[in-house]
Amino acid sequence: MGIDALTTPTSPEEVHEHLLEFPDNRLLIDLCGVFDRNLSQIEHQLNVQIVRRGNQLAIVGEENARTQAEAVLQSLYQRLESGRAVEAGNIDGEIRMGPSGRGTGARDGDQMELFRGGRVEIKTRKKLVEPRTDAQKAYVQSLFEKELAFGIGPAGTGKTYLAVAVAVNMFIGGHVDRIILSRPAVEAGERLGFLPGDMKDKIDPYMQPLYDALNDFLPGKQLAKLMEEKRIEIAPLAFMRGRTLANAFVVLDEAQNATTMQMKMFLTRLGEGSRMVITGDRSQVDLPRGVDSGLRDAETLLKGIDKIAFNYFTSKDVVRHPLVARIIEAYDKANG
Repeated sequence: MGIDALTTPTSPEEVHEHLLEFPDNRLLIDLCGVFDRNLSQIEHQLNVQIVRRGNQLAIVGEENARTQAEAVLQSLYQRLESGRAVEAGNIDGEIRMGPSGRGTGARDGDQMELFRGGRVEIKTRKKLVEPRTDAQKAYVQSLFEKELAFGIGPAGTGKTYLAVAVAVNMFIGGHVDRIILSRPAVEAGERLGFLPGDMKDKIDPYMQPLYDALNDFLPGKQLAKLMEEKRIEIAPLAFMRGRTLANAFVVLDEAQNATTMQMKMFLTRLGEGSRMVITGDRSQVDLPRGVDSGLRDAETLLKGIDKIAFNYFTSKDVVRHPLVARIIEAYDKANG
């Protein structure tokens, strides 16, 4: 069912207003959200005012903002028509991506599914994951297309989360036999002391972000079984030495804390039928003073190789709380 757009006549002195009419009042309720919180989010991010009148929404504001708000509302309504929910992240993604977020077709067959509106969505066992910025979309595409890809940028830009989502997608699709997630066990500026327990107990605190991501994409019992069978592994970078990682999707997280020798060791683990993703934030190096970051060296040495993708994120790609982007910008300005 379509959405009718009605333009209210205005004069230069009058407030510019545009009306959208929605045929299904039940879906319109979902579009507005509880206590109109979805509308409030669009109003805040696009600097418009949205007023509900029966089965119509009146958009008030400058022309460009009105046009963008109309496109966002129409796309979200189509999302509801297709049976999918609308959450804050979906609204944020629609606003950030705009018309440029629409694609023309999926590559690699069933690995990426393009639904109505041409959005890229990564299918996992528990949820569909959607890139929310143009940089994230380009990153996801490179993860499917390249055997070795780097994601470099500040915290909160989805580098690790999207990499794990693609890993799960390729695993459940039969494109790889194993998922291996790793990160250097380097303390972030504080001493944790002598932790109790066996080796797993000691290293798990460092690996927790990787467990969190996997729990978002796989049911708990299935994840536990796969980890017991070693089809999904989470291990410190030091444990990668001497291994050849074939037919696996391998992710190295927090790679800025790998030394040059560790990075070389890890990169040379790549085996037949495998994919490897390296993620890191050059501004958060926790290595001892005088020790070079392997991420920085790899970026310099490998950038000219065609089959390796380098993807970069900025504070504009932060998809956590809006204040995170402002915090990052403030630190970048102070250190710039």
